[in-house]
Amino acid sequence: MHRRWIEAALLVSLATIIAGPVSAQKAQQLAQQPSIMQEEQDTMPPPPPPPAKPARSRKGKPAPAFEHDPDLDAQDQFSPSQIQQPMPDAVAMPSGGGRTRTHAAAHGTEAHGTEAHGTDAVVEPSAVVRPSRTAKPNIVACSGVFAKDSSHAKLAMAFQSRNVAYTQVDASSGGKVMASVIYAKDPKRRLEVWWSKPASKSDTHLIVINGQSDWIAPGELHLGLTLAELENLNGKSFKLSGFDKDRVATLSDWNGGTLSALAGGCKVGVSLRADPKTPASALTDLPADRGFTSSDAPLRAANPTVSEILVAY
Repeated sequence: MHRRWIEAALLVSLATIIAGPVSAQKAQQLAQQPSIMQEEQDTMPPPPPPPAKPARSRKGKPAPAFEHDPDLDAQDQFSPSQIQQPMPDAVAMPSGGGRTRTHAAAHGTEAHGTEAHGTDAVVEPSAVVRPSRTAKPNIVACSGVFAKDSSHAKLAMAFQSRNVAYTQVDASSGGKVMASVIYAKDPKRRLEVWWSKPASKSDTHLIVINGQSDWIAPGELHLGLTLAELENLNGKSFKLSGFDKDRVATLSDWNGGTLSALAGGCKVGVSLRADPKTPASALTDLPADRGFTSSDAPLRAANPTVSEILVAY
């Protein structure tokens, strides 16, 4: 600042000497002009900053579709996640029989009696086409889980624990015994296994097939066989007792036939129930305390069929 006043004083003096009083006054004004300009610059507002360059999107991605508007209050602005549209009403299924038309599959096969040769076929929604499945027969063998050294635990592993129950079953004496029952709630697949060691539920003693069970015992024995069919499986006639008060006759001896010797060390026995149509008078001459042969005519006339099969060790 002192330097500026010194320069101004020198200019005034020089102007006074050369041009007189008027020129000196003008020179003084010129000397003061830098200070005035500086004061004006000090009072002027700073220049606005240069415009910002537009932000570059990364990897060519477009800028966000939603931007906040600075002219709106915060409560008047919504982000895309806050915008909810009402769901449309549910579309009702067409009425009129509930049938839908669909293009039949290739190969020209038949489905539910409707020929499909590349044309439109009418298919009932409830009539779903499923591949036919042949039920696997339930077979008892004198080995594996039905061997002499089997146990309740082995049955549970083979048939799943939820399908094997340890419960009371009826005994021929009229009492109850504990046994493992496979598929207890399914009459067609029900099977009883009795144990020689009930405490440990082990060591097979007896396997019982009765009721409506469709299990097949060794020698292809199953419920419902007639005397003639049993003779065919055994290869010869066999011996049995007469009918008891329940109209049941019991095998006493296979008479050396095929069913008398089975692999695995087990033995098989059967009981037969007289036909319900057979009159009681016809059974009078066939008492339980007497023995008969399967080929006897009076016994055959009663038309008995297998009602129970026992596989024993």
